[in-house]
Formats: sequence, structure tokens, C-alpha cells
Amino acid sequence: MPAGIVGLLGTRGPTSRVDISRELGLSPATVTQVTKDLIARGLVEQLESVPSNGGRPARLLGLVRQAGVALGAKVTADHIAIVTVELDGSVRTSTTRPFDPSAPDAVHLLGRILAAEVDGLAERLLGVGVGVPGSVDAQASGVVDAPTFGWQAMPVGQTLRDRLGTPVLVDNDVNTLAAAERLYGVGRAHSSYLVVTIGRGIGCGIVVDGSVYRGAAGGAGEIGHIPVTADGPVCGCGATGCLEAYIGAAALKGRGVEAFAEAGELLGRVLAGIVHTVDPEVVVLMGEGVDDWQHWEPAFEASLRRCLLPARRGLPVVVEPWTEDQWARGAASLVLASPFDSSGNGGEQGRLVRARLGTADV
Repeated sequence: MPAGIVGLLGTRGPTSRVDISRELGLSPATVTQVTKDLIARGLVEQLESVPSNGGRPARLLGLVRQAGVALGAKVTADHIAIVTVELDGSVRTSTTRPFDPSAPDAVHLLGRILAAEVDGLAERLLGVGVGVPGSVDAQASGVVDAPTFGWQAMPVGQTLRDRLGTPVLVDNDVNTLAAAERLYGVGRAHSSYLVVTIGRGIGCGIVVDGSVYRGAAGGAGEIGHIPVTADGPVCGCGATGCLEAYIGAAALKGRGVEAFAEAGELLGRVLAGIVHTVDPEVVVLMGEGVDDWQHWEPAFEASLRRCLLPARRGLPVVVEPWTEDQWARGAASLVLASPFDSSGNGGEQGRLVRARLGTADV
């Protein structure tokens, strides 16, 4: 129950007790008692009053954002982006560190880099979230297959937990962005959506009924490896004719604007197929590639709308401005989402985060 209230305030922002009661199906007396305890523990604070429909003005409640922080790390082919994020999603610090994932002791090196960041956070640290470009068996165990790194069944989660002595959650990097949208973006208003990233690779986070769909082995959403031709260029995965081999950053590098038009047309066509399969309420486009979106957009929009069934052609597409911090903040959101992890993605690690926050339900 405390976790549910903290989770609601984390996703909705400042909310009245009446609205908390309505959203969570709790009695007003229960909400009053639980929020009183959360206020006493310094997790929740009373904010300004707002007009109500008759009677006294309603007091809003909000999270005390300094009550806890999460460390987020996005692992790339040559560096790690690291942020500390407060309860309301505010990025407090941001840094990058060189990193070679192909090194024999790469995961232990990752642990040493993160340990230096963890040491300065003391008791405020709720946990560490890590985003990687590969398949992850489960957030809690964190066993990673990342072909671009040469990682196969790499025990990232357990290695980092042993080194850091704190809860660690690991997931595919695009899934972490989808989780962050649930906390701070379109997911506040939509329960089913796609987060599509364009850049070095092409990825897709799939959210259905408010939960990130990860698939049987954590590999759902690898749309960059949809085969679009029978032959064609060789992809980084070793196959030929993959979407990513045509429209990933390496394929577009050094080519003219016409290449972006071709890429936009192909992306629109493939996404139409995904939309027909998943039936999202909205599509969010993110990633380094959106910096050039003005070159992608005309062909993408024409292709997407043409390939969608008539009833789907009004589907909203949101293009979000991009900074690298968003990757790392997405990783941190694995931790910050733990108070309302109704699907149990965080497993035992999520429970440990809730215990650190003081919201473990009994």
C-alpha cells in the first residue's frame, strides 16, 4: 500500500488524497493514515491547496525528491553514461566514463567504475539500473546476451550486486526508455505504446497495459533485425537484409539526404506492421537519429500513413528531443519504477529497493 501511493505520486505528480483514494481504490481513512506515515518518514510532503468542488480546498501531496536516488548506467561500445536521478525523475549528476565491453574483464571493470559513483551516495541510494544493447533474461537476474559486445550469458546483475552491495536491475536499453516513459512521459496518459529508437541500431520497447513486454527470454522488440529483403547488406547480427543494415547509423553515414528519405520510407513501412500487430495508442520516436528527423520525416509520414489500415491512420507519433542522459535516466527508472512494479519484473531486487525506500508492503 505505501509502495502503491509512492508509485502513484511518482507517475502522476502532486495529487490530492481524494484522487489517491479514487485511483487506488482505497478508503479515505486508509489513505489519510498511510500518507501521514509517509510524511512522517520524509518520503511525502504536503504542497499547495487547489480549489475543490465545494468544501475546503484540497491539499496536494508530492514526493520529497531528495528522499532517495537511483544510479543509472547506459553501457555502449566505447563508454558508459552515468546519472544519479532523484525520486521525481530529476537528473542530479551526469558523467561519462571510457569503457571497452570487449575486454576480458569488462563486467568487473564496469563494477569498479560504478563503485566509484556508488561510494558518494551513501544511504540515499535505492539501487542501480543498467541498460545494455542486448537481450536480458530478467531484470532481477541480469544475464545478458549482447552480440555487439561479444557477451554471451554474461552474469552482469550478479557480478555488479557482489561488487556494489546494492540492488541492481538490468534490462535492454530500449526497454529502459519505455519504462521511463511510463514514469515521466507518454505512459502517464497511455497504457499501451511503442518507444522506437533510431541511431546506431533500431530498437523498440513495447508497453502493453502499463507493463513493458519483454518476451519469453527478454528479447522482444528487436525490430532492427526484421528481414526486409531476401539478401542485401550484412547486418551486425550476421544476417543479411535486416532493417538495421539499411537504416542504422552505419548504413547512413556519409550518404546524402536521399538516404534519409529512403530510411524514413522503410521505417514507416515496418512500423505499420508493428502497429497492426501490437495496436498501440501512440508511438514515441527517440534516439540519436532524431537529430536529423527533418530529413526522415516526410518519407516516414507518407509511408506510415499509406501502409496503415484506414482506422489506424490517425495514430499519434511523438518525436522527443534527445540527449544521451535519457539512456542513463532510463536505466535509473528500472529502480524508480519498483514501488509500483505490479508485473513483478524487478523480482527480489525490486523488493529490496522498496525496502530501502521504506515502502515494502506487509
